[in-house]
Amino acid sequence: MKLAICIVHNRDRNRLHDRLVEAGFKFTVIGSTGGFLREGNTTVLIGFEAEQKEALSEIVSGACCSREQMVTVAPFESGPSAGIPPTAVNVPVGGAVVFFLNVDEFQRF
Repeated sequence: MKLAICIVHNRDRNRLHDRLVEAGFKFTVIGSTGGFLREGNTTVLIGFEAEQKEALSEIVSGACCSREQMVTVAPFESGPSAGIPPTAVNVPVGGAVVFFLNVDEFQRF
């Protein structure tokens, strides 16, 4: 038995959820927040058998796409009094980060 901890952008959550249900995976969803942009993320805990890893990876990569988002940032160490206007930059958002862990024991009550 294995456990996938999958962190996805909220925009990809419903698509991933639907594809996991269609494929018969059992999972738990936990709301979370990203660090860099402080946007909503979803953490999905997915229990699966070792031979399902490739199928799970394909579902996640197909459901969670990376895209660019325009973000306004101020230069490092500058505050409003510095007189340096903020700059708009494109940053990648979305996609998924997945951690695959071995599970020694699993019980359902």
